[in-house]
Amino acid sequence: MSLRINHNLAALNGNRNLKLTTEALSKSMQKLSSGFRINQAADDPAGLVISEQFRSQIAGLNRAIQNSEGSISMIQTAEGALTEINNLLISMRELAIHAANEGFNDVDQLAADQAEIANALKTIDRISTNTQFGTKKILDGSKDNIATITSANT
Repeated sequence: MSLRINHNLAALNGNRNLKLTTEALSKSMQKLSSGFRINQAADDPAGLVISEQFRSQIAGLNRAIQNSEGSISMIQTAEGALTEINNLLISMRELAIHAANEGFNDVDQLAADQAEIANALKTIDRISTNTQFGTKKILDGSKDNIATITSANT
């Protein structure tokens, strides 16, 4: 009994070349359909590293922008409270100047001015105690400073 092996070398080479061409076509189609120059690390390892570094930097910048926006909102909250405190201080100054003018004041007027100044002081105290941004009190003196990271490189 004899065994006979037949093969067609040209057909095997053609099949191998067809497989390689199909793989190359598949990679080209993947690149075209995704619109990306790098779809896998094997496409360009150095380019992928640079791309990921840029992606990381962009994410850091976006976070820094959000931090800055939050800080701006907090400052605007503090500004509103400080504007009100400033208005009260101006009113208190006017009352003090009025009280210092001895020619126009009587005892009842001085007592009324003093009561109004005391009321303004209580209001200033209330504003500074109750002004908060989110859950953080920002004018009560409990914090020395509030740090905000606004750089993507930190």
